[in-house]
Amino acid sequence: MSAESISLTGKILGAMLFYPPHSEQVQPVIALLQDSDWMPMWPCATPEAKARAAELFAQLDASAEDLNDAWQRLFVGPYALPAPPWGSVYLDKESVIFGDSTLALRQWMRVNHIEPHLTQAEPEDHIGLMLMMSAWLAENAPQQLGEFLTAHLLPWAGRYFELLGIKAEHPWYEGVAVLAESTLNGWRQALALEMPAARELYF
Repeated sequence: MSAESISLTGKILGAMLFYPPHSEQVQPVIALLQDSDWMPMWPCATPEAKARAAELFAQLDASAEDLNDAWQRLFVGPYALPAPPWGSVYLDKESVIFGDSTLALRQWMRVNHIEPHLTQAEPEDHIGLMLMMSAWLAENAPQQLGEFLTAHLLPWAGRYFELLGIKAEHPWYEGVAVLAESTLNGWRQALALEMPAARELYF
């Protein structure tokens, strides 16, 4: 698998999980994924996962809930988020944002001279940001990608996508969860990543 494959899939998945559906970053992606022509070109997921995701994406227009409302409910609130998108919620005993694992990621970024360009005070371990950071690393610092994935993203991402798939209650984000989980597994296999002992998860 090429760096371009990881970059492409990381950017698309990260954008869908970070930006609202009506944004300029996501509107073209929605149009792309509602057309099943994307499936042969998606390089990192299993055929079964792509088929299931396409089936769910095709249900977007039939959904009772508006996609922007679903994004608000899943990523903003005001009520408790059913699948919180921040790593420290899963990795820290207190299940807080800006927790110790966030600080560890921030320190790793500082040591490796990676400057996030955030327009809002969002924790660096937001799932969308981390997928887009994976894309950036694949392009600009591929020697650091494996450590980033094994130490900071993969320990909790599977649990997050499992929760999102169960609790999204909207076909679009159920499809994103299926596609993203399979894609990350594809990255791990292609990069032959040796995962450390499983981290304890608290959410």
